[in-house]
Amino acid sequence: MKKTRRNHSAAFKAKVALAAIAGEKTVAELSQHYQVHPNQVSAWKARLVERAAQVFGAEAIEPELTPIVKELHAKIGQLAMENDFLSGALGKAGMLSARK
Repeated sequence: MKKTRRNHSAAFKAKVALAAIAGEKTVAELSQHYQVHPNQVSAWKARLVERAAQVFGAEAIEPELTPIVKELHAKIGQLAMENDFLSGALGKAGMLSARK
């Protein structure tokens, strides 16, 4: 039989990683208690320690949003240019202006 993979929530991973950092139990005890592999406990702990500084800084938010903001600014500029072009074209054609 094929064994399906378990997907753990971020809250569960954080709970296990914080327990590992606390050091009250060994990694083997934690893995047995939470029913995950010891390597997984160690990986989650290392990831939490590695990214802990991002929790208190703005650097964590900026890299994720920067590409989206740039795309949106480009789209706004494109739409503004199209509006200007179309309003000018309507004026030259003798039709009512698009701006009212």
